[in-house]
Amino acid sequence: MSDVKVQSETDTSRIERIGAHSHIRGLGLDDALDARASSEGMVGQQQARKAAGVILKLIKERKIAGRAVLLSGHPGTGKTAIAMGLAQSLGSDVPFTMLSASEIFSLEMSKTEALTQAFRRSIGVRIKEETEIIEGEVVDITIERPAQGAGTKKGSIVLKTTEMEARYDLGAKMIEALGQEKVQAGDVITIDKASGRITKLGRSFATAHDYDALGPQTRFVQCPDAEIQKRKEVVHSVSLHEIDVINSRAQGFLALFAGDTGEIKPEVREQIDMKVSEWRADGKAEVVPGVLFIDEVHMLDLECFSFLNRALETDLAPILILATNRGITTIRGTNHKSPHGLPIDLLDRLLIVPTRPYSSKQLGAILKTRCQEEDVELTDEAQKALTAIGKNTSLRYAMHLITVASLVAQRDGKRTEVRGSDITKVFSLFADVKRSVDTMNQHEELYMFHDSAASGKAQKGAASSASSSDDTNSSVAPMSTD
Repeated sequence: MSDVKVQSETDTSRIERIGAHSHIRGLGLDDALDARASSEGMVGQQQARKAAGVILKLIKERKIAGRAVLLSGHPGTGKTAIAMGLAQSLGSDVPFTMLSASEIFSLEMSKTEALTQAFRRSIGVRIKEETEIIEGEVVDITIERPAQGAGTKKGSIVLKTTEMEARYDLGAKMIEALGQEKVQAGDVITIDKASGRITKLGRSFATAHDYDALGPQTRFVQCPDAEIQKRKEVVHSVSLHEIDVINSRAQGFLALFAGDTGEIKPEVREQIDMKVSEWRADGKAEVVPGVLFIDEVHMLDLECFSFLNRALETDLAPILILATNRGITTIRGTNHKSPHGLPIDLLDRLLIVPTRPYSSKQLGAILKTRCQEEDVELTDEAQKALTAIGKNTSLRYAMHLITVASLVAQRDGKRTEVRGSDITKVFSLFADVKRSVDTMNQHEELYMFHDSAASGKAQKGAASSASSSDDTNSSVAPMSTD
């Protein structure tokens, strides 16, 4: 008899994507808005984080709508991380929209329309409405089935509170809904009288002793008090852009799932703004100014900057947070140079938060945090080597080597711990910017369309970027705005 081959089952685990800022949990501030040295994934940049904490408090108190903040600093100083920490601290109740300035030019719509949609995505509307519900603990469910097996099912349900008990007749749809929710005696449920929707809140504490074994997901609640039929306030949270889409497309709510929503007529937005104002006056709605974060803002042109100037003056405007790593540079679409590549009149509106280079100790703490996030173990020797690489090249380059070094350790040494030799090996395999430029200059005659002047500037820029980590103070010469 031939051997029977049995295919072994492979244990598959859930794969989680680890992003560049997935380790950020918040701004890492205490109750006094002072930045901790290392907290919630944030390391260093205490002054910038404290400034962001002040902005956070003003946002929560709704005292800073229609204002703008600029995060400025050279690459790799945590500007996007601070914005992500701010988003995490705000929570899900406050809208937060994040986009890169270059996205504005790649959408199939005008630049101002793309910015308008981004603005209105960042403004939330909490619509309040009262609805009648039936809430109580299920005492008994009776279902009458036709004797022949065909026909309409009928039934009744008995609900009670701490003060009263009532019986309700059930139709076929309600019987089906109860079956889908697996409602039984002892459950506490609510029934929306308008839509017929049934929500199971949990099991009553009074029936907890009737069952020996219950699942870990079982939730126990108190038996409702007062009357069974009552009015309850329900809050729906949507953004202004979602209201725009629903009212501007024939398919209504389904248009939100269609992808590109296209341009929306200004007349539609005006009508929606008037309606929202009426709801606010009647106490039916509440406007929640959120945050719009635009990264690499120097990529916008003069038309976009003019739009931002005007949009910040409107009544329905979110908090605008911009980020750039440029110094004195040309404003896109013009021949004029300006700080950060932004017009002076827009800069005058901004609260500017500078970020500083990281120290060696801070670089080591950041890399250690990233190792924990990527589930990589480093020896002390490897930690020191990686920190030195981050100091001499860039923080981003050092972070890229973490996972690669872990793979080398697993394949070559069959180890889970990364050693200094693994860091040295991947450092020799993958070049940083400065070494890449050196290679191009060494073999420039072999490259096509090689510009010696441009490569010299790139080499100088890479060297200055590495050496700037040693600087603690920076100064910019004053320039005329004439």
